Amino acid sequence: MTREEFVAEYGFAYESSPWIAERAYERGPFDDLGSVIAALRETVEAATEEEQLALICAHPDLAGRAAVAGELTPASTSEQASAGLDRLDPATHTRLTGFTARYRRRFGFPYVVCVREHTLQSIVDDVKGRISHDRSTELRTALAEIHKIAALRLADR
Repeated sequence: MTREEFVAEYGFAYESSPWIAERAYERGPFDDLGSVIAALRETVEAATEEEQLALICAHPDLAGRAAVAGELTPASTSEQASAGLDRLDPATHTRLTGFTARYRRRFGFPYVVCVREHTLQSIVDDVKGRISHDRSTELRTALAEIHKIAALRLADR
């Protein structure tokens, strides 16, 4: 594959961050999807903290304004729907977005979780628990969740 073909094939996996696939291309050639996933992950881990923070901030708030307005990427739309976040009653929506807003105020970036591994209740429990973490722990946790999201997106393709 050329770099352009590689980015076209894998650049979608990390939310609005094709730079990851662009850099990961240099780690090839790749034997299989697992080696591509590893290269993408290694690229994120080797990025500067500023770049990692930009990656985290590229993720939308769960059930947030972008979701309500229909402005999510197709992958995020599907993922949020898988946990029922597109069908929340008003009280549950207010509760969830209250927790995620509190999280964002505390850390300066959105709460990111691999929703496909959760139920609505486990998402609420998770965000409530993670609010008590320190910022460094949450940066690492958010990146770990992003890696899970990307791996699932690539496996789906």
